[in-house]
Amino acid sequence: MSAAAKKLVIVHNDDAPASPEQTIEVLETVEFVEVSEESVGEPAPRADELRLLEALLFAAGEPLDEAAMLRALPDGIDIKGALARLKAEYATRGVNLVKIGRKWTFRTADDLSWLLTKEVTETRKLSRAAIETLAIVAYHQPVTRAEIEEIRGVATAAGTLDVLLKTGWIRPRGRRKSPGRPITYGTNEAFLSHFGLEEVADLPGLDELKGAGLLEGNMPSGFHVPMPSDDASLRDDEDPLEPGDLDLGLAPAPELDLEPPQAAAEKPEGEGEK
Repeated sequence: MSAAAKKLVIVHNDDAPASPEQTIEVLETVEFVEVSEESVGEPAPRADELRLLEALLFAAGEPLDEAAMLRALPDGIDIKGALARLKAEYATRGVNLVKIGRKWTFRTADDLSWLLTKEVTETRKLSRAAIETLAIVAYHQPVTRAEIEEIRGVATAAGTLDVLLKTGWIRPRGRRKSPGRPITYGTNEAFLSHFGLEEVADLPGLDELKGAGLLEGNMPSGFHVPMPSDDASLRDDEDPLEPGDLDLGLAPAPELDLEPPQAAAEKPEGEGEK
C-alpha cells in the first residue's frame, strides 16, 4: 500500500423525517478517504538489549545465569533491568520467562501446561528374588548382602540390589564392623509411601501373615518374624558410609579441616618447614 491509499467508506444518512405522509429517504453517499500507513498501528520498536536477550534465551538449550548472558551480550547492558522488563512482557503470554535458582529460561505458562502434559504409566514388575530381598531388608534392616543370602539360602544376583536401589525403596545405611566391612541396607521413605505405611513397624506380623495365607500353618520350630525398625541412627555394629562408597554420592561430603589464616600467621617463623 502506498503512503496515502484511498479507502472506500459508505455513509448512511438516516436523518430524513419519518411520517405516514412522507417517505423515508435513505441516502447513501460514497466517499473516498485517504488513509496513511502511519495510522495503521505498526508495532512499537523494542530496545535492542531486549531483542538480544530474547534471542539468546530462546536459542539456549538450558537455563542461563546472568553471568553467562553478560558474556554474550554487548557491554553496558543492565542485565537485571532487561530481564525484569522481558519477564513483564511475557507475563501474559503462552510462554513465560521464569527464574530457576539463579538461572533464567522460557517455560510454558502454568495455566497451559495441561496442553503439553502426557501421562505415561510405566509398569515395573519385580522378580521373585527382588521381592524376597526387599522383604528381608524391610524386616531385618540393617542387613548386609551376605546376611540376605544366608536368609534366602541362595546367592543374590548383583542386579537384584541395584534394581531395588533404583526404585528408591532401599538405601545403603553404613558399613558393618566386621571383616570386609560390608555395606548395610535399609528402607527409606519412598518404601513407606509406596506401600502406604506410616512406619516400618506397621508391616504385618506372624499372625497377620498366617491369616492372609502367606505362610504355611506348620512352620519350623523357633520360626519368628522380627519386629522391623527403620531407625536412621547407626547401630553399635555399624560405621558411617565413607566418601566414594558405591560411587553414587550416597555418603556425606568430607569436611575439610582448614586452618584459619590468622592461626597460620601466628605460627613461629620457620615452624613447619623441613
